[in-house]
Amino acid sequence: MSSNIFDLSPSEKLQLVEDLWDDLATSPEKVPVHEWQKKEIGQRKVNLLKHPDSVLGWEEVKRRVRSHYER
Repeated sequence: MSSNIFDLSPSEKLQLVEDLWDDLATSPEKVPVHEWQKKEIGQRKVNLLKHPDSVLGWEEVKRRVRSHYER
């Protein structure tokens, strides 16, 4: 019998994604980063240095997301 990842249950698929992510995280230097991504990171860093007060703390981010999606 041949197995296919598309035949996995949703929880099995989530576990597979988590396992793949964990594996990639063991050697992040091997994960390719595109030039456009490097450029975006550079622009965000410049913006952060120019506007340090624009940063939101994690608790504020969670509060905003929850208030937006809770009904």
